[in-house]
Amino acid sequence: MEKTYKNCQSCGMPLKKDEKGGGTNADGSKSTMYCSLCFENGKFFRPDITAAEMKELAKGKLKEMGFPGFVAWFFTTNIPRLERWKSKPV
Repeated sequence: MEKTYKNCQSCGMPLKKDEKGGGTNADGSKSTMYCSLCFENGKFFRPDITAAEMKELAKGKLKEMGFPGFVAWFFTTNIPRLERWKSKPV
């Protein structure tokens, strides 16, 4: 059985905040690991992005949504520790 995560293991977004309820696997089933902004049809939208680049992207999105800089930094600080990035260099 696939492990269920509370947050996207690519960008860190709480999966319950995902409008589509999560990304989709290659077989069309819902991903319990990645959000719809990162993952669709079993593929990442940005396959070549690094954890550091993802942190900056997520930080920018949070600021656009009105979060203060410190809060945006705090929410993105763990991105390199998420499952997607564990086997890749930062």
